[in-house]
Amino acid sequence: MSRLDRVEEISISKRLKMERAISISNFEVAELLKNGEENELTLWADSVRARYCGDEVHLRGVIEFSNYCCRDCLYCGLRRSNKKLPRYRMAKEEIVECALMGAQAGIKTIVLQSGDDLGYRAEDISEIIQQIKEEADVAITLCVGERDYKDYRAWKKAGADRYLLKHETANPVLYSRLHPGQTLGTRLEILGWLKEIGYQVGAGNIVGLPGQTLRDLADDILLMKQLDVEMAGIGPFIPHPDTPLGRKNQGTLNMTLKVLALARIVLKDVHLPATTAVGSIHLEGREMALRAGANVIMPNITPTRYRPLYQIYPGKICIDENMDNCLGCLTKRIESCGRKIAQNRGHSLKVRYQSPELTD
Repeated sequence: MSRLDRVEEISISKRLKMERAISISNFEVAELLKNGEENELTLWADSVRARYCGDEVHLRGVIEFSNYCCRDCLYCGLRRSNKKLPRYRMAKEEIVECALMGAQAGIKTIVLQSGDDLGYRAEDISEIIQQIKEEADVAITLCVGERDYKDYRAWKKAGADRYLLKHETANPVLYSRLHPGQTLGTRLEILGWLKEIGYQVGAGNIVGLPGQTLRDLADDILLMKQLDVEMAGIGPFIPHPDTPLGRKNQGTLNMTLKVLALARIVLKDVHLPATTAVGSIHLEGREMALRAGANVIMPNITPTRYRPLYQIYPGKICIDENMDNCLGCLTKRIESCGRKIAQNRGHSLKVRYQSPELTD
C-alpha cells in the first residue's frame, strides 16, 4: 500500500471537513484522538505540512537565561517552592553574547526564555533585545511568562518579533488546579494583548497531565484555532520528582504525536516544533514529530554550565553538547527525514505578516 493510499484510509469527507475547518467539533477531534491510528494521522499531517509549510525546518536557538520563577505550577521543576534547585540569572551582557554566538552559527531566531522572573525589569529585557537586534539579523522570540501590558508593548517596541505563552490546558478547572493563584481567563486575556500589540503569538499545551481527558486535548487544539496562533508548542507531561506531581504517570509518545498531528491538520500553516521533551522520552522522538507535522526544532544554545539547572522536567537531552556538535547532530536528524534546514528567519506564514519587512 502506498503512502497516499494509507492517508486515504481516513474518510475523504472527514479529511476535507477538517482541512477546510468546517464546523469541526470537540467530539470529532476527541474521537480521532481515541480511535485514529497514529500512523494514519501522522501521514495525513505530514501531507498537510508539506502543502502549507514546505520541507524546510526552522531552527530556534533557545537561551534559558534564568531559572527563577515566582509561580508555583504543580508540574514544573522551576516552581518557587522547589528549594532543592540552585538558582541562577545570566547577566545581560552574557545573554547578548550567547545570542550573537548563535547568530554567527547560522541560527535565524533567538528565543529568550526564563521562568516568570520579576528580577529582570522590563527595561533590562528591552536593552537585551535592542543590543541583539543592533548586532545580528535575527528574529527574537520571548518566553518569559505573564507580565503587564506595558512590558509587552515595550518589548515589541524594542524589536521583539514573537511571544510564546503556552496555555497548557484549555480546561479552566484543571488549569487553576495546576497553577495556584492563576486562571485560564487571565492567560487568554494576555494572549489577546499580545495579538493586539502585534506579536506573532505562540500558545501550546501539555499532553498527559493528570486529570486531563481526550475532550480536554481536543479543546486545546480548537482553542489554538480560535486564537489564530502563529506557533503551537505541544509536548508530553514528564513528572519532576521535586513537584507535587512527581509520582504521576508520564504522558505517552503515542498520544503526543496524535495531538501534534491533529494540530497540524486543523491549524494548517502554524509553526509546530518537534520539542526537546519529545526527544527526551524517545531517542528518535524529534524525527517522529517531524514526520507528524512539525517544522521547527529548538536547539539549546544556553551556556552548558547553566543547562542542568533549568529543570522544568528531568532527563532533558542535550544538556552538555556544545553548539557545533548540537547543530551537526540536528542537521543529520533533519536530513534523515528528507527535510532541510531553512535559511531564513521563519516568520509566520499567515497572510497578515507578509509585509516588506517580514518577507522571510
